Amino acid sequence: AKGKEVRAWTIKKGTRAIDAAGKVHSDFKERFICAEVIWWEKLIEAGSLALAKQEGLVQTVGRDYILKDGDIIEFKI
Repeated sequence: AKGKEVRAWTIKKGTRAIDAAGKVHSDFKERFICAEVIWWEKLIEAGSLALAKQEGLVQTVGRDYILKDGDIIEFKI
């Protein structure tokens, strides 16, 4: 993808990472490898995603991870 893009999708409480990926795009669900998750306040405190990763604040999760309110997620496909 060209440039930076940020979007938000609404999901139901108790949604698994794999199902949230499918809400974004069906290809994301089919090609899901893992997801990187950080709580929004931790991201703000860190100042950037790169710094959050350096500080170990980003968690790598699998398809059955149950998303929590406030999670920011990057899908790896």
